[in-house]
Amino acid sequence: MHDDDPVECYEVYAVRYAHTPRRRRDNFMSADDHDGPMPMDFFVWLLKSPKRTILVDTGFNAEAAERRQRKLLRCPIDALRLLGVDPDAIQDVVLTHLHYDHAGNIGKLPQARFHVQDNELEYATGRCMCHPMLRHAYGVDEVVELVRKVYADRVVFHAGDAVLAPGVELMLIGGHTRGLQAVRVFTQRGWVVLASDASHYYENMSEARPFPIVFNVADMLDGYRRLHAAADSPQHVVPGHDPDVLRRYPTLASDPIGTAILHLAPTE
Repeated sequence: MHDDDPVECYEVYAVRYAHTPRRRRDNFMSADDHDGPMPMDFFVWLLKSPKRTILVDTGFNAEAAERRQRKLLRCPIDALRLLGVDPDAIQDVVLTHLHYDHAGNIGKLPQARFHVQDNELEYATGRCMCHPMLRHAYGVDEVVELVRKVYADRVVFHAGDAVLAPGVELMLIGGHTRGLQAVRVFTQRGWVVLASDASHYYENMSEARPFPIVFNVADMLDGYRRLHAAADSPQHVVPGHDPDVLRRYPTLASDPIGTAILHLAPTE
């Protein structure tokens, strides 16, 4: 790939695969005076151009769902077939970070290379994991499986911002974890930024109220500014877990569980 390669235009889909009830007080570091239900959806994201198909994150499996009391609606990898994608053929997977809900199922992608930040794998295998609070959202089996992929030459490491392909860029944000990366992707409506857990909900970033699972609060707050600076408008930033994504965007008619079409403009 060369710097003068033309930027490709991608279709971008948010594929919902799981759900869990939560309350507002669970989703903000600061106190909430109007506590009430604020559920969480779980997504993986698919990027498609005429030349490339890239998966962003890999979700979790039934065992993890039972262990963590999450409602698994379907296997996120199998769900890609609804978009005409054979998981066996996927070549590139971006792991935004290695929490259990973003880095499971990698054994279901036999041809893939996994793109991860240096800082993230160091964090997930280093001294910070001696603290139960910091390691709670990681699954040891998922982390070990990725280490095995390192030894199989199937992990691509990045040290900061990077261009993955023309029209797909990685942004090292940190904050939520030490090596969390967002994905900036060019679409027919301009540059869309997939925040992943740089902002779980729209309200985390719009009100500058961080999610309580956090490695570095300052990086998380600065990350909200970076996400918006990289997108064509605030409506081009997509949070990682907000059920409103499926309400704001057109959805795939053939999928009753929910796939949002992010390369189309929001409907509200």
